Amino acid sequence: MQTTFSIRTRGQGLYEFTRQVAGWLGEEDAGDGLLTLFVRHTSCSLLVQENADPDVQVDLKAFFERLVPPADHPSMSYLVHTFEGPDDMPAHIKAALMPVSLSIPVSGGRMALGTWQGIYLFEHRTHPHQRQVAAHFLADR
Repeated sequence: MQTTFSIRTRGQGLYEFTRQVAGWLGEEDAGDGLLTLFVRHTSCSLLVQENADPDVQVDLKAFFERLVPPADHPSMSYLVHTFEGPDDMPAHIKAALMPVSLSIPVSGGRMALGTWQGIYLFEHRTHPHQRQVAAHFLADR
């Protein structure tokens, strides 16, 4: 089974889409198997992260902004790819450091996520985007 999730972002930050994935698995009457998610862009990432305390997302965003500041920051003067704006090359760097695909076991049609875990798209660009995440569920035989 395959589908694509469309996620509208409002700029840099984490966007949870666990419920959409769980809903799709439920609609497809998934049993046991492996779910693979893959983001089809080079300036955002996918994460499994805590979904109980929103401060976790705030801190993650702040950490990566500090780790890889915009291209117009003096510490980033070595960057060559700046044509698409000061957030573009840093977004590519962040996407190179974080996963762009996830594998999640599915048991009885439910993702085997921990109690406080959710699936997030981590948008690294400043402006809103429409992101596509390809999903593939492979059932055990």
